[in-house]
Amino acid sequence: MFGIVRPCRHRLSARMRTEWMAHLCGLCLALRADHGQFSRVATNYDGLIISVLVEAQSRRPQDADHADRTDRWRRTAGPCPLRGMRTASVARGEGARLAAAVSLVLASAKVRDHVADGDGVLARRPVAAAARRVAAGWDRAGARTGAELGFDTSVLVEAVDRQQEIETALTRRHAFAGDVADAGSSGSAVGGGGSGASLLLVTEPTETATAAAFAHTAVLAGSAGNQEPLAEAGRLFGRLAHLLDAVEDLTADEEAGAWNPVAVTGADLADVRRLCDDAVHGVRLALRDVDFVDGKLAHILLGHELKRSVDRVFGTTCAHGHGHAHGSGAGPGQHPNQSPWITRDPTGPPPPPRPPSRRRGLVAGCALWSGLCCTGQVCCKNPYEDPWSGEPREGWCHKCADCCDCCNCDCCNCCGGGEGGEGGGDGGCCDGCDCGCDCGC
Repeated sequence: MFGIVRPCRHRLSARMRTEWMAHLCGLCLALRADHGQFSRVATNYDGLIISVLVEAQSRRPQDADHADRTDRWRRTAGPCPLRGMRTASVARGEGARLAAAVSLVLASAKVRDHVADGDGVLARRPVAAAARRVAAGWDRAGARTGAELGFDTSVLVEAVDRQQEIETALTRRHAFAGDVADAGSSGSAVGGGGSGASLLLVTEPTETATAAAFAHTAVLAGSAGNQEPLAEAGRLFGRLAHLLDAVEDLTADEEAGAWNPVAVTGADLADVRRLCDDAVHGVRLALRDVDFVDGKLAHILLGHELKRSVDRVFGTTCAHGHGHAHGSGAGPGQHPNQSPWITRDPTGPPPPPRPPSRRRGLVAGCALWSGLCCTGQVCCKNPYEDPWSGEPREGWCHKCADCCDCCNCDCCNCCGGGEGGEGGGDGGCCDGCDCGCDCGC
């Protein structure tokens, strides 16, 4: 399952864990209900934020009792292997359906991208043709559901098409700039704005797509005044998602010779880190202007977990979000030209390079992932083999067991609210109380 916002269960109170899982399962079941069983492979951590935002802005009928208000947004789902064959209360309604439509259209874009790159078995023509048919079907299905909700998914499709055009143009520009540099010219390889400007050019289509999706949550919730700040938050969220995905995939893309915006633009990782930090700050500022009815979970995901996602990807401290690693020089075991944001263990030499893993294609990986889910291995086995990369992964029941013990930085007590902070009871700062949280939103 992909996505940049992956909250650790130890950082969430029991109530917030239940709410988060309700939206995740609601997205998965909305995909099945509207688009068929196979479409559930498009379930992702970031897509559920759409469902969270719709519910966070929606007014509850004041004359309805608690049970009626709960029934409007929740239903009881049957047993699922990923929940240990337990039933659960899951999100339902327009928010979950919009999240499903957006996730499906963006998943179809990822399929076409893998086909274009010839990844794994998708390099074979019959498999590539089948994958294109699946992607086209997902596009139509997402557009159909989007239309029922008043959301035009063509803005997402157009953004994906524009993304490919920008990547092609940027590759040609930098290839030409490299030829000029080889000839002894002092011209810029970036072409007029530096690596940061080129990176923002690459992320623009993603920003446009996520801005439209975030803004439409205000329409569904009947809170038109929230459209502008949510569009801004969505734009910066899209930028952040694109940049973090690029940094995470940088090494693998370089080994495979695949297109990566950080590598193509020659951007320094410290500059990419600054862009990510600015985006996190911008999201927090935008959230200040959003009128939430119950914004607790939205506050956690967009006000805190985004920062932790940046820390996780860049390897700084323990992702507690209190600050950055200090200093600008390379640490022990680092190459002198390596960004200080990418850290290594100072107690020993750098680890030897890992042998390249055999990567499965999208279709084969999805098939194996389905098998792992149906047998409960994704949840309970530790470790299990990643269906795409083959790398060992922790089962969800074991994941993050030591996430709050990685250093003596009180990373589970960021606001001083309640015992254990966010991971304590329902009184922690990220449970939405006014306990002095300094995130600015």
